[in-house]
Amino acid sequence: MFKLLKTVFKAGDVTTKYPFKPYEVEPDFRGRPELNSDQCIVCGACTIACPANALTMRTNVETEERTWSLFLGRCIFCGRCEEVCPTKAIRLTEDFELSVKNKADLYQETTFATVSCQQCGKPFTSYKELNYAIEVIKQQSDNPQAVQQKLQVLHTCPECKRQNSLDKTADMEAHMRVKLLAFKEPKNLNFERLTEQRETQFMEQNASQNSQFLAGGK
Repeated sequence: MFKLLKTVFKAGDVTTKYPFKPYEVEPDFRGRPELNSDQCIVCGACTIACPANALTMRTNVETEERTWSLFLGRCIFCGRCEEVCPTKAIRLTEDFELSVKNKADLYQETTFATVSCQQCGKPFTSYKELNYAIEVIKQQSDNPQAVQQKLQVLHTCPECKRQNSLDKTADMEAHMRVKLLAFKEPKNLNFERLTEQRETQFMEQNASQNSQFLAGGK
């Protein structure tokens, strides 16, 4: 008996006193995802990369707001959202205590303001994403005119851009059609006749030069 107790005391504690003491996890542990709204640009890359559809993003046209939502009940803690985030706004924490009494507590939502299209007036992106794109364009280009042209395009939604491109293509096709209608095919050329005319002109020029030379000699 004493030998057994001696072995136990020598081995130490083989279990932890959780939940009375915090449980220490491994350095690469993947727990509850956490969003830093200050760094988030609402690009939606995490929602596209999420294989379990735990991350979603929806736009409210009436309130002109875009809502980022996380449902922990579907999260598989793969870490894809953390990998694809361009601004490192989302990361996996060491928090693994996710049990709740109410299912609604498993939802986490953050709302962001959106920008409306300058043509149709519909919200299509967030202010933070637009400002991020503007800063990137200014850093990559030193031409103020080119930057201004790109900034005008940034304030247009994808649907209006597509329609503008179609209208521009239609105008180009109409312009080319007018040119084709005005174009007349050249008449068939008779090379033998042209050669004869060229020889006749050459002989007349020589005869005129000879007559002038003879008149000058007299």
